[in-house]
Amino acid sequence: MAPAHQVGSHNHCVAEPTGLYTIRIRGQLGAAALSAFPTMEAELKDRETVLTGLLEDRSAVFGVLWQIEALGLELLEVRRI
Repeated sequence: MAPAHQVGSHNHCVAEPTGLYTIRIRGQLGAAALSAFPTMEAELKDRETVLTGLLEDRSAVFGVLWQIEALGLELLEVRRI
């Protein structure tokens, strides 16, 4: 008879290293919208705004994504580079 499969609790946190991210948003962001992303550099490429910057952990990434959603911007891509 095979041993029973045990399900364990995995409540430990795994530290994630700081990562460099690029985030593409449709359209050109104005000064007011860009001020919502003070830790990121912005560049206009082919009618899209590309934000690039270091984000310290998963919560920082989700914070930027939340800002994009709150501003009603169209997110095109998130990439860790």
